[in-house]
Amino acid sequence: MNDIEYLKKYYKGNINDAIKRLENGEPVQYIVGDVDFYGNIIKVDKRVLIPRFETEGLVELAINTLPNTNIDIIDLGTGSGCIAITLKKKLPNINIDAVDISESALDLALENAKINNTDINFIHGNMLDNINKKYDCIISNPPYISYNEEVMDIVKNNEPSIALYASDDGLYYYEKILKSAKNNLKENYYIFFEIGYNQGEKIKNIALKYLDCSVEVKKDLQGFDRYIIIKSKNMV
Repeated sequence: MNDIEYLKKYYKGNINDAIKRLENGEPVQYIVGDVDFYGNIIKVDKRVLIPRFETEGLVELAINTLPNTNIDIIDLGTGSGCIAITLKKKLPNINIDAVDISESALDLALENAKINNTDINFIHGNMLDNINKKYDCIISNPPYISYNEEVMDIVKNNEPSIALYASDDGLYYYEKILKSAKNNLKENYYIFFEIGYNQGEKIKNIALKYLDCSVEVKKDLQGFDRYIIIKSKNMV
C-alpha cells in the first residue's frame, strides 16, 4: 500500500488537504495521526518519533524473554509510549515506568496509555538521572543517529531531532545508560537496546566496561545488527 492509498483508507478528514500535506513532505503517519504498533493504536504527531517496524522487533524480543510476573521494568526515552504500552498489554503482570526528557512527548504517551487502557508510571527525566528505584529490566530505543550521518529529508524535516541524534557517533546515550545502570538494576537483570546497524560491537564493549554481564547482538528481519540483549552473568 503506497502513501496515498494509506491516506484514502485511514484518513478521516479532507483527502485533498491530506494529499497536499503529503506532497509538502509531511509523513503520512502524522497526517493520519496514529499508527498500528504491534496491534495497538498509537497516536503520533511532531512531538514524538514515528514508531518503526524495527522497534516492534525490540518489543518482541522482550516479550519472548521476560516472564509475565511481578517484575519491574523501565523504558528509557519512551516517546509515544509504544514500547511500554505494548509490554504492559502483552505482559499485564509487570510493573513499568517510562521516562522521557520531553514533557510534550510524555503528554502524548499518557494519552496513548489511556487509549490502550494501560497502567504506566510516566516520569519526566533524562534517562536514569534521579531514578532511585531498582529494576529487573531496562529497555530503550534511544537516539542513536550520528550528527554527521545522512538522514532522509522527510525524517530530518519532521521528526523531533532530540529523538533522533546523539553525540559520540551516536553512542552517547548507550554509555550514559550503561554507566549508571548498575545503580538501578537488581541482581538478576536484562537490558534490551535497539541500536544502529554499525554499533553492535562498540555498544557491547561499553556494556562490558561497566557491567559484569553477557552481551548478545541480534539482527533485524533485513539482516542488520539491530538489537542488543544484556544479561547479568549469573543468568547465563
